[in-house]
Amino acid sequence: MFDSPDEVIDQLEAQGYICNKNIATVVFLAEKLEKPVLVEGPAGVGKTELAKVVSAATGRPMIRLQCYEGLDEAKALYEWEYSKQLLYTQILKEKFAETMAGATTVKDAADRVGQEDSVFFSERFIVPRPLLRAIRADEPTLLLIDEVDKSDPEFEAFLLEILSDFQVTVPEVGTLEAVHKPLVFLTSNDAREMSDALKRRCLHLYIDFPNEELELRILNKKVEGVEQRLAEELVGVMQRLRKLDLKKTPSISETLDWARALLALNASELDEDLVRDTLNVILKYEGDIKKTQAELGRLITRKVEEGEETQAGSDAKQPEKTKPAKKGVLH
Repeated sequence: MFDSPDEVIDQLEAQGYICNKNIATVVFLAEKLEKPVLVEGPAGVGKTELAKVVSAATGRPMIRLQCYEGLDEAKALYEWEYSKQLLYTQILKEKFAETMAGATTVKDAADRVGQEDSVFFSERFIVPRPLLRAIRADEPTLLLIDEVDKSDPEFEAFLLEILSDFQVTVPEVGTLEAVHKPLVFLTSNDAREMSDALKRRCLHLYIDFPNEELELRILNKKVEGVEQRLAEELVGVMQRLRKLDLKKTPSISETLDWARALLALNASELDEDLVRDTLNVILKYEGDIKKTQAELGRLITRKVEEGEETQAGSDAKQPEKTKPAKKGVLH
């Protein structure tokens, strides 16, 4: 249990996840109000990772449902274990024979068999899928419904009963209510707009690309051994790359991958050739790579110019007598 949003920040950082006050407040309220959280934002900004670290911080086992087009109740909720039902039928065939004894008509026989429906359509023959597992678990769980925007609108409508009442209806058995209400996170990459009915049942959280300061903190936390100068240059380039009109904007996950790649190459600073040779680590489409290569010289030059402008401004503020003398080559 979290006692405050500040405690959420501390506990998530202990799990290696750096978040701001907005994210921490939503997580805190989700637990206190027992409401699902719909986490939206670009791919790779840490939506799924947020659910994982909250699971670890709260000690709740995480149950994950990966959504995709065509996902239905049988894969998400439950399905009948027909092979087990058949096995029981074979084992109990003598009992069936006793039940059927004396039946004089087909209708009479069917009625007698129908009276035993509850034996074969009960929870013992249900194979629980993620949604039912989360609801019927004996301990509090965290349910992650990942990339819900990839599922069909019909499946989204099916989720409403679960998110509203934390119960599911099995026609042959009845209504199964939650033993413990799970903490629910739904993630969306904005592939399509979620319905108002779904959003109304959830707290909303949008995670965008981090600013330069936060991205640098994340990089230093996640990737050890990166020199500060290289980390600052890397983050600066990533921040400028995101301003280009790219098909797939690189996210924080690409930042971390790029940092690990540069470490493997023993790089200590960025230059135009090194960036060009490693663009395939952070850009996933050939068109994006070519567009960035065309802009690369300007981006790198701009970085240098910004540094020179900063130094020039600093020098201008110094009295003439305190300006450091320019060092010669031998120095």
